[in-house]
Amino acid sequence: QVQLVESGGGLVQAGGSLRLSCVASETILSFNNMGWYRQPPGKQRELVARVKGDGSRDYADSVKGRFTIFRDIAKNTVYLQMNSLIPEDTAVYYCNANRRFLNSDYWGQGTQVSVSS
Repeated sequence: QVQLVESGGGLVQAGGSLRLSCVASETILSFNNMGWYRQPPGKQRELVARVKGDGSRDYADSVKGRFTIFRDIAKNTVYLQMNSLIPEDTAVYYCNANRRFLNSDYWGQGTQVSVSS
C-alpha cells in the first residue's frame, strides 16, 4: 500500500519562503509522475507543479518563477520550494503520485500553507 506524507506547511509573511516535503513509502522511481496540488478555501483542487519520470517539469502559470519542484531519490522524497509567497498561495497543499500502467493514483493527507500580508 503506497503512502505519501507531506510536511513543511505553516504560516509565513508575504515575500517569505517555505519548503514542502512529500515522503513516499516506496521508491520514487516506481512512479510515472509526482506532483503537488493545492486547494484554496472555497475553490477546487488545482495542479501546482509536476515532475515526470524523464525529469521534465511543468508549473501552473501562477507560480512560474517562484516555485520549484525537485526530487531526492535516495530519500524517497519530492520537494516543493516556494519563494516570494503571496496571500493567494494560501491553500492546503497535497502530494500526488501515479503509476499509469496500473491506472493508480495516490494522495497525501495535505499540509496547510497560510500567507499573511
